[in-house]
Amino acid sequence: MGKFSTIVKIFAIIIVILCISFKLGDKVNIVEMSFFRFLESDDYSSPYIYMMDRKTESSIYEKKPNSRAYPASLTKIMTTIVALENIEDLSEYAPIDVETYKEMVASNASMAGFFGREQVTYRDLLYGTVLSSGGEAANSLAVHVAGNVEDFVQMMNDKAVELELNGTHFTNPEGLHNRKQYTTASDMARLLDYALDNGHFKEIFTTETFQTTSTLDHPDGILLKSTVLTALYEDDKKGFKIIGGKSGTTNEAGQCWATLGLVGGREYISIVMGAPLEDISQPDKAQIADTIKLYKKISK
Repeated sequence: MGKFSTIVKIFAIIIVILCISFKLGDKVNIVEMSFFRFLESDDYSSPYIYMMDRKTESSIYEKKPNSRAYPASLTKIMTTIVALENIEDLSEYAPIDVETYKEMVASNASMAGFFGREQVTYRDLLYGTVLSSGGEAANSLAVHVAGNVEDFVQMMNDKAVELELNGTHFTNPEGLHNRKQYTTASDMARLLDYALDNGHFKEIFTTETFQTTSTLDHPDGILLKSTVLTALYEDDKKGFKIIGGKSGTTNEAGQCWATLGLVGGREYISIVMGAPLEDISQPDKAQIADTIKLYKKISK
């Protein structure tokens, strides 16, 4: 009888412990669901998203982060960091390459506004590549750094391998569509995180406007404007601040944004890619809306 009584008591204790565990578990789940409530929502137009905390290098939000996507001009993030790591003097002259300039014009690529053979500096090319998304600037960087575009693209792919960006491959430095040029949202976030550790890159990436060198073609230089920072309004940034970014748009890639933002003094990277694009001449800017939603939700 005493043995049976002991078994009953043990069983009762186990029941009590299980009940307490379930209660605590419910509370923990409620807290987690409250804190990460936006993770379960999918009110974003962009099919590929990756948002990360730079301090912890942890993911804050993911949506098909490892699915293949076309990068469009987000490609120029890799172009810029590879160039920077191989340029000794940013003030050195690096004229606009004529052949690739003609190719960019013929392809209707986005341009910074330089002319063929214009006597610009590496610094001008770098800002023209990031701020204005200039195809002629990106290709001139490639030619001056590597001797030709093909060898520079190999350097881009070598860097992707070095950074273990296993879902990424490049065929050109400007981002014009090529089905063999692709990446993922998570790869792009890791690339940007790496690039931002370079002081020159971060300075360029977070600049809103830049006046280029005076040349015979442009005696007053060219006022370059960030396609990201000039597209934002103060009302869009309550509780957070987007301090840098790179845009990319093609019919095949859709609308893409890569940004660096501050929330409570902490740096976050947001990558949104593939937002649907019905008319490239009249984009609905869904990638901007998605980016703002992401920052707003973590700033609450």
